[in-house]
Amino acid sequence: MPSFHNGSVEIAYLDEGEGDPIVLIHGFASSMSVNWGYTGWVSELRKAGRRVIALDNRGHGGSSKLYDPEDYHIGTMAGDVGALMDHLGIPRADLMGYSMGGRITAYLAYSAPERVRSAILGGIGIRLIKDAVLAENVAQALEADDAAGITDPLGKTFRSFADQTRSDRRALAACMRGSRRLMTSEEAAAITVPTLIAVGTVDDVAGSAHALAEVIPQAQVLDIPDRDHMRAVGDRVYKAGVKDFLAQRP
Repeated sequence: MPSFHNGSVEIAYLDEGEGDPIVLIHGFASSMSVNWGYTGWVSELRKAGRRVIALDNRGHGGSSKLYDPEDYHIGTMAGDVGALMDHLGIPRADLMGYSMGGRITAYLAYSAPERVRSAILGGIGIRLIKDAVLAENVAQALEADDAAGITDPLGKTFRSFADQTRSDRRALAACMRGSRRLMTSEEAAAITVPTLIAVGTVDDVAGSAHALAEVIPQAQVLDIPDRDHMRAVGDRVYKAGVKDFLAQRP
């Protein structure tokens, strides 16, 4: 897997296919392979005539593991995406992020709209701007020596996922503490690029997609029927809706 350095941080990435570029940004405790490869997204988008770029966020997959929460601010992680685009000579691209990757995508759509042709916010609804997940509960679950003693339901879910993906749990705990910055309503309302919000209808982690669409001007909503936060990622309704959105956006 190729990689490059953004400062001292090594970032692993993939770059496959030809056509209009789309950059994929995975969720917390995942990786580009788990989030986008195993679920069929990379092959699906390539078949649709797209150049597919994805990265392992810092602290995840094949990228550098860091243990200071200060290294995981959303703006810093968004900087890795911009640096990857610069490394590949891509001035502007469609961006799709899932969960934490959706937060990064939204941050870029707000702060650097000239780089973002469209923004697809997967697995993140109104919790982009309010009622965020309690980061400390999840971080402590990741740091626990014995998973059997974890009582927080969401902490237990992410600890199980981190164990399944064989992640560096100390790096993830730092990421969870550092990356939970909420976007303000004013910042979200300033997003003007074409935006699709795609959330499972039984996803209690992301919050309401429709509530967020009331804040982001002209945002479209894609409901992913009967899918929760973990099971929506590879859903065929999600894939079909994204391909339609990409085909129709200016």
